[in-house]
Parts: sequence; C-alpha cells; structure tokens
Amino acid sequence: MRLSRYFLPVLKENPAEAQIVSHRLMLRAGMIKQSSAGIYSWLPLGFKVLRKLEDIVHEEQIRAGHIPMLMPTLQSADLWRESGRYEAYGQEMLRIKDRHERDMLYGPTNEELITDIFRTHVGSYKDLPMTLYHIQWKFRDEIRPRFGVMRGREFFMKDGYNFDIDRDSALHAYNRHLVSYLKTYERMGLQAIPMRADSGPIGGDDTHEFLVLAETGESEVFYDSAITDLKIGDRVVDYDSREDCASILKEWTTPYARTDETHDEALFAQIPQERQRKSRGIEVGQIFYFGTKYSDAMGATVATESGERVPVHMGSHGIGVSRLIGAIIEASHDDKGIIWPEGVAPFHCGIVNLKQGDSETDAACDALYDGLRALGLDPLYDDRQERAGGKFATMDLIGLPWRITVGPRGLKNGVVELTSRRTGQSEEMPVETALERVAAIYSSN
Repeated sequence: MRLSRYFLPVLKENPAEAQIVSHRLMLRAGMIKQSSAGIYSWLPLGFKVLRKLEDIVHEEQIRAGHIPMLMPTLQSADLWRESGRYEAYGQEMLRIKDRHERDMLYGPTNEELITDIFRTHVGSYKDLPMTLYHIQWKFRDEIRPRFGVMRGREFFMKDGYNFDIDRDSALHAYNRHLVSYLKTYERMGLQAIPMRADSGPIGGDDTHEFLVLAETGESEVFYDSAITDLKIGDRVVDYDSREDCASILKEWTTPYARTDETHDEALFAQIPQERQRKSRGIEVGQIFYFGTKYSDAMGATVATESGERVPVHMGSHGIGVSRLIGAIIEASHDDKGIIWPEGVAPFHCGIVNLKQGDSETDAACDALYDGLRALGLDPLYDDRQERAGGKFATMDLIGLPWRITVGPRGLKNGVVELTSRRTGQSEEMPVETALERVAAIYSSN
C-alpha cells in the first residue's frame, strides 16, 4: 500500500482522555476512533491487525479439531430464562425489546444459544465429542468503560463450546483448548500465562485465565518465575491424545501462577524466594469446565450406547481478540510508539523515500515495493511529500517491525538502509539483499 493512497489519520499529540499506553497509541496511530463510551470504529490500520489476529485464532482452533460457525449478536431472552441467567447476569447485560415487545438482549456470551443449537440437532453419543466456536462481536454494559479496547463495552471475541459424553472427555477438551491457546498466543508474540482463576457468572469448577504481564493489568498476579521460561515452540501436538494434552497442561500449571482471586499465600510461600514474583496482568483468554450446568437446565441430552439419555458435559473457551491488540501494545512499545511482533504487524515492512520526486530514489523505492509484493509480502510505502523526520516519526508510531530507508546519498553507493524497529539497529545493503533479508525474516515466522 502507498501511504499517499491510504487512510491513516495519525495524531501528533497524546489524547487527553487516554489513560494507558495502548489506548493512547491506538488513537495516535489512527487505529480506532471512539464512537461513544467504550464503543469504537476500527479504522483501516486497526482493522487490519484485528483481522490478522482473527486469522491466527481460526487457524489454531481448526488445527485443534474445532469447528467454526457464526451466531447472531442479538439473542432471545427466553433461552436465558431457561438457564436461569437472565435475571442473575446483572446490569452489564443490554436488554432490549423488538417491535412485538419480545425481550431480547445483545449477547455478552453464547452458552445458552449454542446449547439450544446442540439440543436441536444432536441426539446420540456417536456424534461426540464436538466443539463448536465462533468469533463475533459482544456487548457488556460496563459501568466505567475505560482504557480503550482493554475495557470497552463492545468487543470482538472468540468463544467456543465443547460437548462431551462424560467428565473425563470434557476435561480432555479443556486440556486441548489450553494447548491450542498457548500456541495461539506464541504466534502473536505474546507470553500469556495460564493462571488458576474464578469462573465468575459463567460458572464451573475448573477455570484458567491467560494473562499477559503488564503494569496496567486489571488483576494482581502471583507466580513462580520458572513459568516464564516455558515455550510451546514448534512442537507437534497430537490433539486427539489425552496423554499429550494432559502432559502439556501439567507442564504449564505445575509452577505456581494465580490471580489475586485464587491466591494461596501458604502455597506461594513454598516457592524459593528468588523465584517468587508479584505483578499485574491483562486477561486475554479464559477456559472453563462447567459440567452439566447448562445441559441440565436446558435439556441437552444424548442417547448412550445402552439407550439411556444423559446430559452432555460442557465447557466454554474464550479469547478476547480485540483486547489482544491492547495487550500486545502494552507488552511491546517504547516512547516512540508501537513495536509490532512480526506475526501480527499490519504491514510487513515500511519503505521511506527520503527524496520524493527524485527519479533515481523513486525508481529504487518502486523496485523495493514491487519486489516485496512479488515475494508475497505486504509493504507500506511512504511516498508522501513530507519531510524525512515526519516520515520516520510515523513509521515509529505505527510500529512496523522493519523499515527500508532509501535516499540519494545511499543510492550513490548502491545501498539502502534496513532498520529493526525493536532494536533500532540499521544496516546498509543493496536493494536485492534487503529484499532477501526481509523475505528470510518472515519465512521463519
């Protein structure tokens, strides 16, 4: 994309209403614009990152054997009355009426709706196990929406639901989701630590939250530093193997890691003092096992091999896709702006033309632009009639991982400059070498 043809309304000054880094930088980088309290328009740059994250979530869920679908944003209140949650959920639920005075709601979550779909179409144990998921907009009417996309009212979320014949099978689904989430977050350049947590209004006995360590996190967390050394990496996982999934879960949940809601001071004290850590964390996902809570209430049963009808065991699993953008920025930025990990960057590489209108410089930039696109990469070429300082400031603010700078002085020596946004280190090289270097970087990601 040529920047002269793109919509990128960057701001030079920090917005007064932005209290945390991610909110401030998303507004300044032209990623979002507030529509009303806690509700945002996603501008092209922000929307591009949002879709990249969504694609990663889809890929890892499908790899784990989970089936995508799409449920509506609006739901009938009748289903929620069946489960008993309509009155219990609280004021965060946006309740509305249609023209026929029927009670409706803007879905904050989808346990009831997915249970209704399942009970309508599935009646035999032979159809199990089954996991369905979707990525959809949700709404929770927060009392004090703040911190940008970190605590908005409207948010983009992946929520999935497993249906299993018994507790052991459902706990395998739980373990499988934990593994798939670890792989998902690592692909995004994040270290999201699974921590024992409270289940809240969704209910259930087993639950883990995935938290990214950050000073602006809403939760106080206590953990063994050994957990920060763990990586799922490129290991091949057999998602059908209960042993494989259980062993990875054990690996990640054996080191102590809990939120303040479930913190046990006595257990924490047993950790060697040099490994005891106290910090704050941003929740970016959660997995629940809640047994037959919804299937009992709503009659979601299947026939066993003997013909007996039994309620299915269920769990739910969420990833805050829009919230992840804020979490990534909180974990990866400096005083100049965002620093995107390669896996989620809106553009793979920026091209800065230091002398727009100079035939030689323009030709070299065009060659880089076309060359990167031919390699399957998506560059952002700053071809504006703008001073060099302004171009560099924009590139630093929006945080592209790599930048190629092209100017007459370098071209006289047959070189351009390749710069890493994360380290700030630059290296001069010929155009072809720069193309090869950037292609190699992304081929390994």
